[in-house]
Amino acid sequence: MAEDETVSLIGSDKVQGTAVFDADGNRIGAIERVMIEKTSGRVSYAVLSFGGFLGIGDDHYPLPWPSLKYNTELGGYQTMITEDQLKGGPKYARTDDWNWADATRTKGLDDYYGAAI
Repeated sequence: MAEDETVSLIGSDKVQGTAVFDADGNRIGAIERVMIEKTSGRVSYAVLSFGGFLGIGDDHYPLPWPSLKYNTELGGYQTMITEDQLKGGPKYARTDDWNWADATRTKGLDDYYGAAI
């Protein structure tokens, strides 16, 4: 196993680009980045690159980290969030930025996906 991965730990550089699959095991996108709380070190969100074709025209969809589970059989993260839920969820274009300092934006994410995730 590589230096940046163990049985239970993975380096952030290996998470970026990891495939994301829907509930049926279909590849829907890839992790663009993870957002980590500075003080606790806890991963709070993953930004999913989704839509478009071959990376062109795709948007970024911030997802609560607990909505993703690593599936060893698929070799990527799996979410039970449906494609319709994703399409209706908060997003930003590849050419834009998300203002993570805006508490109303992160609250909107949490509200949209629900605290139970």
